[in-house]
Amino acid sequence: MFVECLAQLPDFLPDFSFAPAVADRQAWQAVPAAYRDRLLVAGKAASEAEWPLLKASSFMDYRRNGNRTRFEELFFQRRRMLNDLVMAELAEGQGRFLDPIMDGVLLICEESGWQLPAHNAYVRGGPRLALPDNSAPIIDLFAAETGAQLAVLASLFEQPLSALSPEIVRRIDRELQNRIITPYLSSHFWWMGNGDERMNNWTAWCTQNVLLSAFVRPYSQTIRRSIVEKAASSLDAFLKDYGEDGACEEGAMYYRHAGLCLFNALTVLSTVAPTAFSQLWQQPKLRNMAEYIVNVHVEGQHYFNFADCSAVAERCGAREYLFGLATGSDRLADFAAEDWAKNSAPELPDEINLFYRLQTALTAQAMLDHGSRPVRKADIYYPSIGLMIATDEVYALAVKAGHNGDSHNHNDVGSVILYKSGQPFLIDVGVGSYTAKTFSPQRYDIWTMQSAFHNLPSFAGVMQQDGATFAARDVRVDLGDDCSTISMDIAGAYPQAARLRRYERRVWLVKGQRVEIEDRFEGDAPAQVSLMFAQKPELYPALIRLPGLGDILMQGAGIATVEEIPIDDPRLRLSWPERIYRVLVPVSSDWLHLTVV
Repeated sequence: MFVECLAQLPDFLPDFSFAPAVADRQAWQAVPAAYRDRLLVAGKAASEAEWPLLKASSFMDYRRNGNRTRFEELFFQRRRMLNDLVMAELAEGQGRFLDPIMDGVLLICEESGWQLPAHNAYVRGGPRLALPDNSAPIIDLFAAETGAQLAVLASLFEQPLSALSPEIVRRIDRELQNRIITPYLSSHFWWMGNGDERMNNWTAWCTQNVLLSAFVRPYSQTIRRSIVEKAASSLDAFLKDYGEDGACEEGAMYYRHAGLCLFNALTVLSTVAPTAFSQLWQQPKLRNMAEYIVNVHVEGQHYFNFADCSAVAERCGAREYLFGLATGSDRLADFAAEDWAKNSAPELPDEINLFYRLQTALTAQAMLDHGSRPVRKADIYYPSIGLMIATDEVYALAVKAGHNGDSHNHNDVGSVILYKSGQPFLIDVGVGSYTAKTFSPQRYDIWTMQSAFHNLPSFAGVMQQDGATFAARDVRVDLGDDCSTISMDIAGAYPQAARLRRYERRVWLVKGQRVEIEDRFEGDAPAQVSLMFAQKPELYPALIRLPGLGDILMQGAGIATVEEIPIDDPRLRLSWPERIYRVLVPVSSDWLHLTVV
């Protein structure tokens, strides 16, 4: 798709003019006053705070004990502080934040590496080096993002920073050349794509930020053309792993680092080379990718969250809104504008990508003027990942078929997520804080990744196995106005040790009435089904009750038991209370029928 467009690439590729410089006071005064006030409050706090100290011993935590947070929290705090200062100076334009901006810029330029310790490797999945080698920079997600942050900053403040000292912007440009441009053009990092090798969000995320760096700073036409050619190849490598239905196998949270990064990469390309790339906005696949986030939305900040996705995500905003406009999706534009208006922190104080914060500030008035419009939801099936979503006025149901080889995979073939009246009923726990173990061969030792902690059966303790060959079979889907149904055989997701020949799971939503789950199996080991709840259930013979929410009527079940699971991980606590619950339901023969009312 992208490489084909290179034949129309013009001889001259201009700068990417994305935002007015700080001197354009009329443009920045057009940002809503209340929004500018919030920026000034945050900027003042950042100007009075101490810059975090990044120590080599903290960087080495990952290598020594697998901890990511001690270094990453300080690393990201630096970048958030710098963004706060930049946005405040843009809002005010009086120069009082320029000295702390200079301090932040030079502190980041002095860092030995811009990559995270968890990404400090030269090959995919290779050993992480204890410390950065500044003679051979690595471009990971956050090196690329840091480069874009400084490049964007330099383009906005080139004149006032050069008035302080010409060395500030010259230093930024040297670091960009050494850490981003040269290694990007002279090296092959795994996320750039290589034949049939599967890509993930890294590809679009890194490529977007390299394009920003290349087109907001004054690089030669030779360099820009080479970067566009390489970027086009990478974006095609990214798109090859998406179905035409546009589903993001990594989930709603990663949509923002995948689909939305593709959007901004194309925004740069179609702006600097419209004759080559602008027609891509009309591609149905891109529109399907854009609307994915609307379809997996449940209520408020809750999303259907298979894989390493949290059940509660940040609200949508300018990027989704602009993606909707670019692809002609009124559904997405309407949804994003309304969702952003509900954000208690609309200026995105936690965002480390400066470009996103600028997009939000400059789009704020348009989103406010857009107003609230009803967003139509419809049942949908995504065949590329095996995901069915069905909703009515009471229930929101998602069922996953697919396989256990997705990016950020959990062993969850056949699992069910259910909300009733906007409240979690049957949950997918999600993933805890990332550590070295999360992306190691011991990944599936972590309980949140295991099928026994999803809404799935186990067989004498044998759970599903990871890998793309462990998959659903005979998947059938029927979406209707009165009833939507999915059925599949999930026996193929289990290893031979499960002694399972067939396990047919059928799930359906009878609109306006109930949800039903029916399991029939053939095997030689006893089956026990796990059901995961965020609310403490009450157990009765043939009945599970969630007080004030609903009941599950059970047929074919033995005596159920309940386990309490404490949730003390900070990431999980963003979605769930201090305790969640697993109900274990023995299957008394070869049939189990659950009815949710």
